[in-house]
Amino acid sequence: MDRQFKRTLITTALPYANGPVHIGHLAGVYVPADIYARYLRLRGRDCLLIGGSDEHGVPIALKAKAEGCTPQEVVDRYHELIKRSFEGLGISFDIYSRTTSDIHRRTASEFFKTLYEKGEFVEQTSEQYYDEEAKQFLADRYIIGTCPHCSNDRAYGDQCEACGTSLNATDLIDPRSTISGSAPVLRETKHWYLPLDKHEPFLKEWILDGHKEWKSNVYGQCKSWLDMGLQPRAVSRDLDWGIPVPVEGAEGKVLYVWFDAPIGYISNTKELCPDSWETWWKSEDTRLVHFIGKDNIVFHCIVFPAMLRAEGSFILPDNVPANEFLNLEGNKLSTSKNWAVWLNEYLEDFPAQQDTLRYVITANAPETKDNDFTWRDFQARNNNELVAIYGNFINRVMVLTEKYYKGVVPTPHELTKEDQEVFAQIKELTQKIEQSLERYRFREAQQELMNIARLGNKYLADEEPWKLIKEDPTRVETIMYIALHIATALAVTSEPFLPFTSAKLKQMLNFATMSKAPVWEDVLHSDSLIPSGHTIGKSVLLFEKIEDEAIQKQIDKLENSKKANQQAAAANLATAVTPQKELISYEDFAKMDIRIGTILEAEKMPKADKLLILKVDTGLDQRTIVSGIAQSFDPKEIIGKKVTVLANLAPRKLRGVESHGMILMIENKEGKYVFLNPDAEGIANGTEVK
Repeated sequence: MDRQFKRTLITTALPYANGPVHIGHLAGVYVPADIYARYLRLRGRDCLLIGGSDEHGVPIALKAKAEGCTPQEVVDRYHELIKRSFEGLGISFDIYSRTTSDIHRRTASEFFKTLYEKGEFVEQTSEQYYDEEAKQFLADRYIIGTCPHCSNDRAYGDQCEACGTSLNATDLIDPRSTISGSAPVLRETKHWYLPLDKHEPFLKEWILDGHKEWKSNVYGQCKSWLDMGLQPRAVSRDLDWGIPVPVEGAEGKVLYVWFDAPIGYISNTKELCPDSWETWWKSEDTRLVHFIGKDNIVFHCIVFPAMLRAEGSFILPDNVPANEFLNLEGNKLSTSKNWAVWLNEYLEDFPAQQDTLRYVITANAPETKDNDFTWRDFQARNNNELVAIYGNFINRVMVLTEKYYKGVVPTPHELTKEDQEVFAQIKELTQKIEQSLERYRFREAQQELMNIARLGNKYLADEEPWKLIKEDPTRVETIMYIALHIATALAVTSEPFLPFTSAKLKQMLNFATMSKAPVWEDVLHSDSLIPSGHTIGKSVLLFEKIEDEAIQKQIDKLENSKKANQQAAAANLATAVTPQKELISYEDFAKMDIRIGTILEAEKMPKADKLLILKVDTGLDQRTIVSGIAQSFDPKEIIGKKVTVLANLAPRKLRGVESHGMILMIENKEGKYVFLNPDAEGIANGTEVK
């Protein structure tokens, strides 16, 4: 049974203020959140849309180091850029603030102290790398060394980018500090941990039993984590950029960014509603909804709820409608490789075409699986749908009304069965939009919106008022009134999806001069959205056709990025193959037992984006091999593939799974792995490679 809520608090994942936002961010979080917030407002429901920039953590510090400036200078620059970009796209935040604000620092500190004083943390001492020259402890990303698995000499302390293996800094061979270049030493350091295991029984019941309605990707990821068992998670780090840990004996320590950032939702609400913020965060009749990408599911469904529960006075999220990832031209978005469509650049390249981007992103929304954005599809959807369907209908209605009645809305007369059916369909389609939005199915909702425009085009095509005007002008008055009714319905229902278009259309229809402008409820129930005798305004084009040259410019921009990446990869490759490794004897090589095998089973390693767990028939046995190739292959697609296996590699545990051997691979210019395998027929499993 659905709970009844008096208000809805909508939060959006906080983007890192170390660069601009791109279409992946928009598709995953901000466009669907804005659609939902605008819809709720149109329905007269009390809601807030809360956003802000995440301005602490290692990525900020690394950016500052790379640019030779302070972390504060970095976040100041990118926070303003991100905020302006969101405003340019019409993301209707009630507040867009930041985690370097005074109110956030106070709120996060108080939150930590409350949990500390309640005894909700555990203190643990561990050995971590320390840079004696820089006189500071090193975050994992500040340490590089040689990967113990693939010998890449630029592996980070948390992960090897070459083979995809997750690492601990202590796993690296010859580790060195990226700050000073010196070899770090291990020193004891104390940190505070949130014991997620303590909250595991509650979380299992709350999520697995209480929220089976959550999207399958969200529910499934939560279940996977809970089934594996939760572990304590550090809430502090040894860094000089962040909010200082507010207890004695914590000098040089700051709040871990994952702990700090979600508290930003609370502090930003406080900033907006200093006298009533508790109503939004502590009242059981408030619905809390987090809009995030899939990489943040665990933090918003498990970690943040555990924090709120430990504090004891806050509500927990009612829903977390996380989206999957949006790819670009068939490849994963990559900020480091400049393989992205940046929002600030789009707004400059396509002025007054914000709604086209909103429309295409929603049409390709990665709601249940990863989806793809291409510039040709962008052009086609604009020209063939927005211009040819929506824009064409509105233009015909406006032009004909001006031509036949000098812009004055005619009076309808006797309705035919077809006329009555049109009124009924508008109400039905609007209900479908509602139903889809209430279930967070934004792509589906937008399709129903476009069906209203299609209905309008079909009605005019069937009735042909331009043919009837001379022989039956009375009938044409009815036809044109109904066409104007459809246009008015579009003006209202488009607002969540196409706010700029909705505003233009309302201006064209002169909503401002009506004694009572129609609202969403009127579209659901009324057959007279626009009054007879009302004078509409002048027609303007709602959408402009996008020409091939504009699209080619964007494709060329991406191709230039690809070429630059290939050149960089070639340069890195050249560096990587020089000098030659130490000579080995034939006897050393002969010790390696390399066999041909077949992949029998393949699945993703939980909580590891790059690892696959493979079951391989080597001819000798059927064994488990863990391989860092998840970003190059779909597990389903490689079952049955012949592979080359180093069979006598000593077993090694990776994320708790013991791997027996190694799949031999090569990496192509795009950074994708390719199997080193025999293509010829008749090669049996177990065949020895000599």
